[in-house]
Amino acid sequence: MVILPLKTQVIPSGLVPRSPNKLPFHHNVSLTVSLTVGTPPQNVSMVIDTGSELSWLHCSKTLSYPTTFDPNRSTSYHTIPSLSYADASSSDGNLASDVFHIGSSDISGLVFGCMDSVFSSNTNEDSKNTGLMGMNRGSLSFVSQLGFPKFSYCISGTDFSGLLLLGESNLTWSVPLNYTPLIQISAPLPYFDRVAYTVQLEGIKVLDRLLPIPKSTFEPDHTGAGQTMVDSGTQFTFLLGPAYTALRTAFLNQTDSVLKVLDDPDFVFQGAMDLCYLVPLSQRVLPQLPTVTLVFHGAEMTVSGDNVLYRVPGELRGNDSVHCLSFGNSDLLGVEAYVIGHHHQQNVWMEFDLEKSRIGLAQVRCDLAGQRYGVAL
Repeated sequence: MVILPLKTQVIPSGLVPRSPNKLPFHHNVSLTVSLTVGTPPQNVSMVIDTGSELSWLHCSKTLSYPTTFDPNRSTSYHTIPSLSYADASSSDGNLASDVFHIGSSDISGLVFGCMDSVFSSNTNEDSKNTGLMGMNRGSLSFVSQLGFPKFSYCISGTDFSGLLLLGESNLTWSVPLNYTPLIQISAPLPYFDRVAYTVQLEGIKVLDRLLPIPKSTFEPDHTGAGQTMVDSGTQFTFLLGPAYTALRTAFLNQTDSVLKVLDDPDFVFQGAMDLCYLVPLSQRVLPQLPTVTLVFHGAEMTVSGDNVLYRVPGELRGNDSVHCLSFGNSDLLGVEAYVIGHHHQQNVWMEFDLEKSRIGLAQVRCDLAGQRYGVAL
């Protein structure tokens, strides 16, 4: 068992390349872990991304960016010839292997992408050394290469810190996990990501009442479009149009007497979140908000309290701040899937059981979980 502390960073777009079918955000709050790579070890931090396969590091061979990984300084670094990569972010580089030092373990020969780093001078220093730890079910992902049968993470709801646990968690102190099976489709379908963590969403509840959405709305169609992916590399949760509209309508009906809607058709947060409210800056506490529950086959994830809304950073209208429903419309992004982001995984123990092909969920206080494992959150 290996335990690593998680923290969050706001990372500008383009710094952590994701494949073109991923959600295009300008600033994403990302979950990162710190570790060392190479011989002698160099410090890096990596975004935990259950929606990606190949891990990446920003590699630089110039002294002007000392925070990136310098392959020339590592005697254990090897390039893997004949394979190179390029993606939509127009950054490219080569496939390589090196020693990763994780906890007290040294794992040699781990394959990753060494990305050529091109930065503008105004780029946030902290994000220059940030790579990506691909954690999906593909053969080249970090967790597949390490051969762990399962991994877990828990994100605190107070300061978004948390922990990543690789291996068996021995969660005897906690509430039992509810498991939902991972969905497998063996046939290659154009819109179905076969190495994603796909679960079956069966319904959505507002204030414990199931919304009138046909179950077929949540099932992938003959092209594979419409799968539900658990993605730690995405901040918010996105629903396909019919499900989003049903949630939006129900939430609006439940809150119209306690919250003032922002009536501005031109303002759509993150390009997909179009239900926003004006909250006076003088109002320190939000009114009691209806809970939203995602119902999976065998398990549920309940979003309650302030997590149902998200305060848009830096957005003011007179003496009001702007808060948006923290669920977005996949259709507005041109994404043919339901995506469960990490904002709604706060204070949920998330176990990815690769051996038994399932995901386990339990509502826990992640700061207390961290203390149990000796990680100061």
